[in-house]
Amino acid sequence: MRILGVDPGLKATGYGVIDLDAGARVRVLEAGTIEPDPKAAFAQRIARVHQHIGGLLASTKPDVVVLEKLYAHYKHPTTACVLGHVRGVICLGAAQHKVALVEYSVKRVRQALVGNGNATKPQVQAFVKRLLKIEGAEMPLDASDALALALGHAHMLKFKLF
Repeated sequence: MRILGVDPGLKATGYGVIDLDAGARVRVLEAGTIEPDPKAAFAQRIARVHQHIGGLLASTKPDVVVLEKLYAHYKHPTTACVLGHVRGVICLGAAQHKVALVEYSVKRVRQALVGNGNATKPQVQAFVKRLLKIEGAEMPLDASDALALALGHAHMLKFKLF
């Protein structure tokens, strides 16, 4: 099974593609961030995310896209609107490439992987790097969050990853 995890954001959208074999061995195919030019117009920024996600979908051909559910704090309603646009172009990309899409809340994934739904981004990153045997490499937090989404989905599908 091939899984593309996506952590949406306007400044940085994290992505991670994993391959999972029948023995629950995991191989990272690609991981990183999409960072549109902050000086570009809003439409160009979300277009950049859409183009990059479309390219990933075409090149890696995942079986499923796992997207982080929208969470917005009541004190920052504009953030929800902006993230909604980014999530929308990711959903559109999945639909255009006819790839199944599932969504999980951050807390659910963190609970499944780390055992604590309130784990911090650095704690999740440390877990992901340890599980995937990634040593000493620089990894953006958004990329490790995306890999966590992919791994969390696999774990919740009852693949015994750990």
